[in-house]
Amino acid sequence: MAIEVKLDLLLVQRKMSLTELSERVGITLSNLSILKTNKARAIRFSTLAALCRELDCQPGDLLEHRSTEDRF
Repeated sequence: MAIEVKLDLLLVQRKMSLTELSERVGITLSNLSILKTNKARAIRFSTLAALCRELDCQPGDLLEHRSTEDRF
């Protein structure tokens, strides 16, 4: 099982750059890039809340659960 972060999709939908989101949320570009590329192993609730606030979304819009069979 895996959690997929759909940050890239939300950024396109909101017509927002990763740099702009980084400035609004106060998270480094490198940390957002780790989230965007699904390489993050954890996320703080405060970070998730800030992302949802700035992207005007719910956690379920940003995160998706996938079974490992779906990835192949």
